[in-house]
Amino acid sequence: MKFLLVFDFDHTIIDENSDTWIVKCAPGAKLPDEIRNSYQKGCWTEYMGRVFRFLGDSGIREEEMKRTMTTIPFTKGMKDLLEFVGKHKDLFDCIIISDSNAVFIDWILKASNFCQVFNEVFTNPAGFDGCGYLTVENFHAHNCAQCPVNLCKRKVLEEFLENPSKQRMKYSQILYIGDGGNDLCPVMCLKKDDVVMPRHGYSLQKMVSQLSQDPVPLEASIVTWSSGIEILAYLELLIK
Repeated sequence: MKFLLVFDFDHTIIDENSDTWIVKCAPGAKLPDEIRNSYQKGCWTEYMGRVFRFLGDSGIREEEMKRTMTTIPFTKGMKDLLEFVGKHKDLFDCIIISDSNAVFIDWILKASNFCQVFNEVFTNPAGFDGCGYLTVENFHAHNCAQCPVNLCKRKVLEEFLENPSKQRMKYSQILYIGDGGNDLCPVMCLKKDDVVMPRHGYSLQKMVSQLSQDPVPLEASIVTWSSGIEILAYLELLIK
């Protein structure tokens, strides 16, 4: 049986937030106050829609955005990790669940030749309209009170595992690699043989460390990481 690797994207695969990186394209590399101050908690996708409209109104088009996004740095050791996984696809299935968007992730993975590493990417749909403006939509609707309105990563992971062609029995172990607060909900559905791998010093690590006092404790093991090399070393031990 295979292992399933579930990756977040921003601050996990890449070492930045892709949605804030795109602001480098804006005039003076900053947004007007009325846009910056318009964010409402849980409604990030709507906020990014306003950012993309401003970039479009400022004459920023696809090629310039693509050039900017493909300069985004990968997290230390992450390229080594993805190359390792790519060489062992007989052992690993690999998915991304991200609150970024399909255009950004596609650009970044294609520029680095990592598209083939991932079986599927679950993120907010995006594309360019007839005027050349980038648009983004919510990934789905859900009823989870813990997650932003556009994406519950737990729902995505559970539906992936429940898919008839991806039955859980196919995976001997699930490893969830992430960093942020929106990664807490999905790791709560992991089982005792699974592993949650929070990035050291980031929100997810702090949250899972507090779960020992929780009435509904985390079942999965916890293995923290600071670079992709540490994750790679862990995977090497798994497959020996």
